[in-house]
Amino acid sequence: MSNPGMEALIPLVNSLQDALSDVCYNYELHLPQIVVVGAQSSGKSSVLENLVGRDFLPRGTGIVTRRPLILRLLHADTVYGEFHHCKGNKFTDFNKIREEIKAETERLTGRNKDISSVPINLLIYSPHVVNLTLVDLPGITKVSVGDQPADIEYQIRKLIMQYICHENCLILAVTPANTDLTNSDALKLAKDVDPQGLRTIGVITKLDLMDKGTDAKEILENRFLPLRLGYIGVVNRSQKDIDGQKDIRAALQAENNFFLSHPAYKHMAHRMGTPYLQKILNQHLSNHIRDTLPGFRRDLESQLRALNKEAEEFRLDDPTSRNKTLTLLIHHFADELKKLIDGTCDNVDTVCLSGGARLNQIFHLRLPNELTKVQPDEIKLRREISYAIRNIHGVRTGLFPPDMAFEAIVKKQISWLKEPCNKFIDMVNEELITTVNQCFDKLTCFPKLREETEKLVTTKIYEQERKCKDLVLQLIEIQLAYINTNHEDFVGFSKTQHVNTQNNKICGVSENQVIRKGWLTMSNIGLMKGGKEYWFILTAESLSWFKDEEEKEKQYMLPLDNLKLKDIVKGFKSSRFYFSIYNTELRNVYKDQKWLELACCSQEELDSWKVSLFRAGVFPDKVEVDGLGNEEFTDPLLERQVETIRHLVDSYMSIIHKTFRDQMPKTVMHVMVNSVKEFIRSELLSQLYPLRETLMDESPDQQQHRVEVLRKHRALKEALAVIEQVSLSIPLPPPVDSPRIQPSSSQETSKNGRPGHPPLPSPPEHHKRHNASPDSFMHSSTQHIRPRPSGPRRQAPPIPSVK
Repeated sequence: MSNPGMEALIPLVNSLQDALSDVCYNYELHLPQIVVVGAQSSGKSSVLENLVGRDFLPRGTGIVTRRPLILRLLHADTVYGEFHHCKGNKFTDFNKIREEIKAETERLTGRNKDISSVPINLLIYSPHVVNLTLVDLPGITKVSVGDQPADIEYQIRKLIMQYICHENCLILAVTPANTDLTNSDALKLAKDVDPQGLRTIGVITKLDLMDKGTDAKEILENRFLPLRLGYIGVVNRSQKDIDGQKDIRAALQAENNFFLSHPAYKHMAHRMGTPYLQKILNQHLSNHIRDTLPGFRRDLESQLRALNKEAEEFRLDDPTSRNKTLTLLIHHFADELKKLIDGTCDNVDTVCLSGGARLNQIFHLRLPNELTKVQPDEIKLRREISYAIRNIHGVRTGLFPPDMAFEAIVKKQISWLKEPCNKFIDMVNEELITTVNQCFDKLTCFPKLREETEKLVTTKIYEQERKCKDLVLQLIEIQLAYINTNHEDFVGFSKTQHVNTQNNKICGVSENQVIRKGWLTMSNIGLMKGGKEYWFILTAESLSWFKDEEEKEKQYMLPLDNLKLKDIVKGFKSSRFYFSIYNTELRNVYKDQKWLELACCSQEELDSWKVSLFRAGVFPDKVEVDGLGNEEFTDPLLERQVETIRHLVDSYMSIIHKTFRDQMPKTVMHVMVNSVKEFIRSELLSQLYPLRETLMDESPDQQQHRVEVLRKHRALKEALAVIEQVSLSIPLPPPVDSPRIQPSSSQETSKNGRPGHPPLPSPPEHHKRHNASPDSFMHSSTQHIRPRPSGPRRQAPPIPSVK
């Protein structure tokens, strides 16, 4: 007996497929369905045609089914077919259905026997079918033929696994009876995804083609490779019957007669054949739908909630909605910019820096680096200080460093800050524009709105950039207006002069303070060609050298009293740069050497050592000529004054650099960043609002997307309405009346103490009167019979009559 309550569930799924057929592709809502799996020539097509009662599937050699065919059988008074890709076109001629399947297959895959995962949806209405939804997949093949791809077996298996791996899919494993069941490709794939056999139905075909003396009795009685849902045997039309256009109704009658007359199958004829397969499939599918319907409903509700907000934003049919959308977009744009700068974004970027982090890097890394670049060359700076002192003294010989020389050098270095400060502002401006552009994604849907917004915001940024540069220029002019030598961090004359009464020199460092460390080569000491390297340490009082930089083995300490510096010119082939140190009183400098010849690896290193020696009071012994042709006479008093001014300039410029490192980030944040944020938050919308009618025109892609979202939203609501109406009115379906095999377990016992196991279906009475043994229904020595429930035994359903 059929169950109207359960059968009504399958039209529910069919109506859901109609409602969601255009929108479920990306949602992965796998509707309950039966997937037909089998090898080539296993009889899959014949089984499907017997279920429908018509010839409609393409036939031929090789791979004929090259695209999944979603076949939905619906009970109706009239017979016709309808494809989803050409709705409204009813096919009453099933030969034309076959031609349409072939044409639609070749439309995507061509004629080279390739396969595609895009399904063909076909509805068959007929009074001779029960409500079923099946999926026919390409037959499993081992070897590519002709121009098929070399990996055709892999492609087919991958396509099959895409369908059968889902838990709410019933697998119809079709296997011919004249092959070894243990080698069945269909059962092997089913076992991979359903090892317990809880959702696999076995269909045994070609029973009439088995060798004489053999039968599939053990398989059909579910005693060999048992499945929980069991096996059903069918007899399809032979190729001779197909060529002779034998009517399917006659084939079904012949199938019924075969089972009734065959000695091995007549005791189970009532649960064999295509009509019984139809009934079992319908019951299993109905139960499966009943089990998965709550989860399916939750999925639909979850996706509907995800679409609600976006669908609401896309309702732009009236001016009020357009105005609201414009306001929401600008507010969202302002919030996104604020989050990017403040670092409060919902999605934290773990790949690179952006927004506020990039600005912070410019503030605290790039700005100090740019300020360091403007520091003058040491030798050039000392020369400028020397000229300033001598020009200020004029014909007089100055005993003390003049203040005007200090101010002249300081003001010149302060004026050099204009370039790094402007470059700093340019970097902030560039990064601010980049950050703003990251927030334009939401406005992409409205090209005109984005273009106008970008124009207004960019104009505001450049306007604030000019204001910021003007303000920074004023800050520099303020620093030039007054040199504050009374600053608490400034080291003045009284703090820097240290008079050494022994040699009457003024030092900028303490006696024990290290001025410089580094490697130098002694080229005139030892027997080694090219000299030997030592680790040198220069202080205000001495020059010491060690064996290595660990400074454990001191080789010698040379006092700096009466020492002079002299350049040494080597040949053009020399790769080193030399200078020497000697005593003005002609005393030995080291052991029996009158001078110490030292070498460096580069000119920069040589100049750096010279400057360090100047700071320690070791000066050149002769006239030097600068790049402008001016002669420089070495004067110890002048050099000491230069050294004093040099340290005063360093002290004051460190204050200036510290001030600008602190003030510049604050200035650009106030004048540029915060002003732009405030403009977007409070003024941008008022400037865009008068142009709202033209700015809110969507792009073609956005219009299509909006239609798609609204259509999906409407389809999900309709699908939920269908479930709401049906789920409350259909009673719970009874258990399926079919053989089931429970997984055996040594721990599982029934109420009477015997291990639990589902019983095999009771044979008909005429079989009991013959030599039937209870042992013939045992699956194996390790499996047991589950006790039969109390109450009257359920009678086997009558064999459906086929008209």
